[in-house]
Amino acid sequence: MINDETGSTVCAVNTLQSEVVSGNGNNVEAAKAVGRKIAELALAHGVNEAAFDRGSYRYHGRVAALVEAAREAGLDL
Repeated sequence: MINDETGSTVCAVNTLQSEVVSGNGNNVEAAKAVGRKIAELALAHGVNEAAFDRGSYRYHGRVAALVEAAREAGLDL
């Protein structure tokens, strides 16, 4: 998560972090875990609202799972 105004990283999450994904979750489940964790970290840093840039990726599957999990965890996307 990047603060565009300051050009600094607010927080970052990936599936290699053991606290994010436990076991052998499939790609959609891993994306959900990343979405929940990024929302948790963002909220802890006082970020309640964010814009999601999906680039050239279609809004389905893992991309949609990540965003929906972050929304469910309280981040306004």
